[in-house]
Amino acid sequence: MAVVEESYDVVVVGAGHAGCEAALAAARLGFETILFTVSMDSVALMPCNPNIGGSSKGHLVREMDALGGEMGRNIDKTYIQSKMLNVSKGPAVHSLRAQADKVEYTKQMRLTLQNTEHLTLRQQEVSELIVEPVGGEAADFGDASDNNIHQIPQKVTGVKTVSGAIYHAKAVILCTGVYLKARCIYGDTIQYTGPNGLMAANHLSDSMAEAGIGIRRFKTGTPPRIDKNSVDFSKMAEQKGDERIVPFSFMNCEEDIKREQISCWLTYTNEETHSLIRENIDRSPLYSGVIKGTGPRYCPSIEDKIMKFPDKDRHQLFLEPEGEFTNEMYLDGMPSSMPEDVQYKMVHTVPGLENAKIVRNAYAIEYDCINAVTLKPSLEFKAVSGLFSAGQINGSSGYEEAAAQGLMAGINAARFLQGKEPVVLKRSDGYIGVLIDDLVTKETFEPYRMMTSRAEYRLLLRQDNADLRLTEIGHEIGLIDDERYSLFDKKRKYIEKEIERLEGTVIGAGRKSQEFLKKCGSSELKTGTTLAELIRRPELSYEMIEEIDEERASATQHFEEGLDEAEKEYIRKHLREIKEQIDISIKYEGYIRRQQDQVHHFLKMEGKRIPKDIDYGEVKNLRKEARQKLELVRPETLGQASRISGVSPADVSMLMIHLK
Repeated sequence: MAVVEESYDVVVVGAGHAGCEAALAAARLGFETILFTVSMDSVALMPCNPNIGGSSKGHLVREMDALGGEMGRNIDKTYIQSKMLNVSKGPAVHSLRAQADKVEYTKQMRLTLQNTEHLTLRQQEVSELIVEPVGGEAADFGDASDNNIHQIPQKVTGVKTVSGAIYHAKAVILCTGVYLKARCIYGDTIQYTGPNGLMAANHLSDSMAEAGIGIRRFKTGTPPRIDKNSVDFSKMAEQKGDERIVPFSFMNCEEDIKREQISCWLTYTNEETHSLIRENIDRSPLYSGVIKGTGPRYCPSIEDKIMKFPDKDRHQLFLEPEGEFTNEMYLDGMPSSMPEDVQYKMVHTVPGLENAKIVRNAYAIEYDCINAVTLKPSLEFKAVSGLFSAGQINGSSGYEEAAAQGLMAGINAARFLQGKEPVVLKRSDGYIGVLIDDLVTKETFEPYRMMTSRAEYRLLLRQDNADLRLTEIGHEIGLIDDERYSLFDKKRKYIEKEIERLEGTVIGAGRKSQEFLKKCGSSELKTGTTLAELIRRPELSYEMIEEIDEERASATQHFEEGLDEAEKEYIRKHLREIKEQIDISIKYEGYIRRQQDQVHHFLKMEGKRIPKDIDYGEVKNLRKEARQKLELVRPETLGQASRISGVSPADVSMLMIHLK
C-alpha cells in the first residue's frame, strides 16, 4: 500500500511549549523542520495555569529571550496582567509573572510557527520511532528497564505516524508533554484523553520502550474553572497588576506593550472546606490507589495539602481570568481529583464562591515520561544518536521549564547536524543550566519544578541581567541577529562605561553635597568619596545622586555621539533598566565578587573531563552505590559527578586520583 514518505532535517514530536521552541530554533538555524501535533488546538496550549513566569520561572523566560527563544516575545503580545514578584526582597529573587490570554497566546504562537521559514506544522500522531543499530547489525533490545542505558548503540532515522506515513530525519526531538498514554481522572471517572479532552498519544511509548528507552509514570493536576458571572467578588480581595510594566523580552520596553490590565482575586479555604475534604478523602483516586503516577511535591492537590498540613487553618486561592474574551476563571490553589459532587461542595465553601458554577471540572492527569539521566547534558539520548528529548517527557513540570529545554534541544539538534559541539549552559551561566543539569544528573522521582533555591549562584543569575549573561551566546549560536546584537552591545558598553566613571568620580564634602545628603537622610561626608561609594549606601541610588552628579549629562552626551538613531532610541527606551543595572552592580559589588570567586572554584571542577569510555569497575576504593550511580549517569565532568545523589566527596576524590 502506498504511503506518504517525506524527508526533513529535524522532526519535532509535540507542539507544546517545548516543541514550539525546539522547532523554531532548528528552523531559524536553517534546517528543514517539521513539527507534529495531535491537534492544532494544542499548539502552545496552556492546559493548566493561565500565566507565564513566576518565582524562578521568570528567570527562565528572560534567559530564553536572551538566547533567541520565543516565549518572552509571545507573552509580551498576549498578557492581560503583569506583576514583578518578591520585590520586598533582594534583586536575586525578583521574578516577573504575567497572566496570559490563553486563546490569544496559542493563536499568536501558531501564527509565528506558520510564518517561520523552513518550518512545517502538521496535525498527525507520531506512533513510532525509526531507529537502527549504528553498526548496521541486528539488535535484540529485550525488556527495557527504567534506567536502562546499556543497549546496542543506535541512531534515529525518522518517525512513522498512525497513518503509516514515513518521515525521514537526521534528528528527532521528543516533546510529548503529558500526552503519552494519558488518562484524566476525577473520582471514579477516568477518561483516556490528554489535557482539555484532547486526544492522547497512545502508541509512541511502546516504540520508545522497544528502542531501549525506559518509561515511567508521573501525574499532575489542574483545578476547576469557574463561571465569572457566578462569583461574588465583594467577598474577595482584588489583586491588580503593577503600574510599571516590565516586559519579558529585552527587545521590548514598557511603552511598546503597555495596556489596560485585568484584575485577579484572592480568597481562602476554611475549616468547612477542610472538613469536607477529610470526610471524602476515601473517594479521592489519590488515596484509593486508582492513581499510580507520582505527583509534583511543590504543586500538590488541595486534598494533599489538607491531609499533609493539618495545622493550617486556611490556604490561599487566587481566582484568575483565563482571557480577555471569556468568563472562565482559573481557581489557582485548588487542583484536585475529587469526585464531581465533592468538587461542587468544596468550591461552595469558599468565600465569594458560594453560588459558583463550575465550567470545567478539576482533574488529575497521568502520563508516560522518561528518566532524564539517560540523556546527555545536550538533551540527546546517550544510547540513540540524533534523538533528543525536552519538556515534561523528561520529568519536569511547568511551561517555562519545558520551553527552556525545548530551546536547548532545538539548538543542539541543529549543532548535531552542523557537526559542532553542543551548547551546554553551566550552572553558573543561568537557571537553564541549573534546570538541565539537575534533570540529567540527579534522578528525579517526581515532577521537577524550578526554584530560586536550586541555583547556587542566584545573585549572579538575576532575571534583570539575563541579556548581559546570555545574548553573546545567542549571537554565537545564530539565533540573535547582528542588528539585535549591536543594540545589546551598546547597552552593555553604556553600563560598563558609566560604572567606570562613577567609580572614578570623586565628590568633595562641599555645601551642595552635604545639603543633598542631609535631605536624603544620609550621613554627611567628612572627606571626599566617589559617587559609587554614595550609591552603595542603602538610602541612596544611582538615580537619586543625579542631583550632585555634575558630569552625568556630558558623559551621556559623549556616549551618544557614537550611536546611530536606532541605537539612541534603544538606549532611551531602556534607560530605566540600564539605571537599575548600574545600581545593582554597584550596590552588590562585594557580594557579586564573592560569588564570582565561588564560580571560579566551580569551573575548575567542571573543566576536568571524564573519558567517555571510563570503566568505573577499575576505580579503586569507590563505594558500591557510587559505582552504580556513576555507571548510570555517566557524568561528563568531575563537577557533574560531584552532584550525583549517592556520590560522596570521598568518591569524587578517588575518581580524581584515578584520572590523574
